Formats: sequence, C-alpha cells, structure tokens
Amino acid sequence: MRRWLIGAAVAAAVLFGGAAYAVAGPGRDTPGRSTSFETPTADPGTGNPSPSSVVPTSATATSPTSAPVVASPSSSSSSKAAAGCPVGDKQREVETSLAAIGKYGPIVVDGQQTPADCATIVAFQKRFGISPSNGRAGPTTADVARRIAASLTPAERSKCQPAASGLTACVNLTQQTTWVVQADGTVVWGPTVVRTGYKGYATKVGKFKINERNIKEWSIPYKVWLPYWQHFTAGQGFHETTTYLHNMGNGSHGCVNLLRSDAKELWNLLPYNSTVHTFGRRAGT
Repeated sequence: MRRWLIGAAVAAAVLFGGAAYAVAGPGRDTPGRSTSFETPTADPGTGNPSPSSVVPTSATATSPTSAPVVASPSSSSSSKAAAGCPVGDKQREVETSLAAIGKYGPIVVDGQQTPADCATIVAFQKRFGISPSNGRAGPTTADVARRIAASLTPAERSKCQPAASGLTACVNLTQQTTWVVQADGTVVWGPTVVRTGYKGYATKVGKFKINERNIKEWSIPYKVWLPYWQHFTAGQGFHETTTYLHNMGNGSHGCVNLLRSDAKELWNLLPYNSTVHTFGRRAGT
C-alpha cells in the first residue's frame, strides 16, 4: 500500500509538471510593426487619373513582372573562362560596347571570355544594377551597354539643348538614358539608364524646370512612395524606381525612373529651377 501511494505521488508530479510546461511554454518575442513599405503594383487598367500639381501621379506601372532574361550557357568546353565565368550569347556585343565606353576595365573584342573580361563585365553589371552580376554577357547586359555607349557619342549628345545658364538634365527617351550638362554642353554626370512612361503614359517631350523636390514623396493615386522625387511637369518627375529597372516590359506613368544610387546622386546635383530637356521617343509609345 505504501509503495502504491509513493508511485501515485511521483506520477502526479510528472503529470502536473508536464502540464505546467505545456501551458507556459517557451518564451515568445512579440514582433514590432515594420516601418518599411512594400511597393504595390499599379493597375494600368484603372485609367489615367488627372495629374496633381502637388502630388505626383506617375508611380511605376507594371505589366506582369518576370525575372530578367538570361541566356542559356553554351555547352561547348570553351564556353567558360579559366576562372569559371560563364559566357553569354551576347559576348561580342558586350565586349564591343564596353570597349567603346572604356571605363570599367580591360576588355578584348574577340567573343571569348577571359578572367579579365569577366571582371570588367561584372563591374559594369554592378554599376547598373543588373541581376545577376555574374559576368555573363546576356541580353540585358548587352542592351544596357549598347545604350550607354550610344549616349556617349557626339550624335546623341547633340540632341540635348542645354539652357543658357545652370545645369540641364538630358533625358533621351529613345535610348532610355539620362545625363547632365553645363551651359557649354560639357557633361558633368552620366550617362546612366532610365525607364520612362510606357504606352498610354508617354513621358512628355520638351523643356521644363524642376519646380518641386521631396526626398520621399507619396503618390496618392498609385499609393506608392517615390524616393528622391524631382518634379518637372504635369505630375512627371525623376525618382528612384519602385521595380527592377531592367524589366522593360514595365514602365512608368510618365516619370523618369532611376536606379537608387543614380536617383540620389541626381537629387544632390540638381537644384530648383534646373532645366530638364526630354527628347526622342520610347519604343512602343
């Protein structure tokens, strides 16, 4: 009888001890509210609301977003450099453009990948936010390099008409690039890539003045933040992109989308009343 009572007491202690652990359980941290925001995608099908003179109306509009296009690697044994850097199907095109740009490192125009070529291509990809930045010369890298190289030529530069004084931001809608010049035409910044208004929301062509600036503007119609906002006309302005810039199936409602680093630099460079000259035409608009 005494052994039975001792056994029952031990069992009860184990039972209630386990129950107490189950109720209390391990400690839990209560998550705090995040102050960050997730960019919503605008619905182009909702129509084009009237622009506001105060609140921008040109956040990034998107068609269904897809990953950036990357070419399939060659199966030949010569398709990889000694360092294992992959070769894309646009190797020679990229080499040609980077040789013309002449800024990101040594490059040999021969269609063959080398460790030096790879390092130069990676540096270029990182500068312009191309993902992945792995040295592979695919369609996106080739397109960006071609546009930058073209925008360095006298023929493209001459299309921008600088103001008589101060700085002028040149926006080449055809090449989807931008740069900044002084009154004498000297380039002081850029070129870099942009993405402008897509079909139905084409960025306006002409000469304008930056008349509103805000480090972070909220767009009421599209419910999205526009970092490094610089307005120049009819709800259109410069700002950091809210999506992957190199998905050219996307576009804006007329704004000039920039990479974050470029948007910040342009914000620090251009004062109020700087001239903006937009010219050319984006394909498909």
